[in-house]
Amino acid sequence: MKTKHFAQLVALSALWGASFMLIRIASPALGPNVLAALRIGMATLTLAVLMRTMRHPWPTGHWRELALLGGLAVALPFLLFAWAALQLPAGYSALLNSTAVVFGIIASAWIKEDALTLRKLAGCICGFGGVALIVGLGPVAPSAKVFVAALACIGGAAGYGFATPLMKRALSRMEPLQIAAGIHALGLLMLAPLAAWSWPQAHFTPGALLAVAIMGVVTSGLAYWMHIRILAEVSSVAAMSPTFMIPVFGVLWGHLFLGEQLSTGIFAGGALVLLASALITGFNPWQKWLDAVDAKP
Repeated sequence: MKTKHFAQLVALSALWGASFMLIRIASPALGPNVLAALRIGMATLTLAVLMRTMRHPWPTGHWRELALLGGLAVALPFLLFAWAALQLPAGYSALLNSTAVVFGIIASAWIKEDALTLRKLAGCICGFGGVALIVGLGPVAPSAKVFVAALACIGGAAGYGFATPLMKRALSRMEPLQIAAGIHALGLLMLAPLAAWSWPQAHFTPGALLAVAIMGVVTSGLAYWMHIRILAEVSSVAAMSPTFMIPVFGVLWGHLFLGEQLSTGIFAGGALVLLASALITGFNPWQKWLDAVDAKP
């Protein structure tokens, strides 16, 4: 993997790291159904403007494929994580979200998009350990709702994981912007009935609406387009590696904007997360230097 791609993945994880903080702000006020639909709606609008500006046609001939991707990568995860935020601390959601990498590795191996190796499995173990240290998981009283919320996070992560190698395949037929716009538009259609049903109970506070706008335009619309563009250049498993780095930025943004205390394990956890990302992506910042040394007579 090239250095620029690794840097782009780190930047992407910084954007997605803000999502857990923003979901925690918006979900209690708007409710999960309305939050997920508004987030996707803002992303769809953003991507539609880009489509028109760049004169990309809508990929209507691939709507079935895009509907599957929209359900797995957008509608299902956005809704499930918004609901789980009402029951689980953000740290637990971030940890469970990182299981997406495991699902992605399994899915990639299953459809023969990537190989399942011990190095990648070791990366997953390092990643889970790093995330656990970073988020500093505290005690949560066990209950049926907490258990179901944890399953919801795993379900959302599975959607991300299984969708990524399928999006990699879709790139042979569509442009990244077309895929990003298509999956959000169809995801919005899927969640619109639930949002309409919950609309009367939603409280449209300024803070919640601002959080939705940031998520829709930046962490969903623009970030998904960026993610799919990177996916065109690297393997599907490598493109998912930011999942382990998301909690690093989630904790950092919470400290900067919400005054949350930094966990004591953030530095050790951050080192493990970087090691995990290197193992999964195969990125080695010293590779060029080592190659140059080996090339000398």
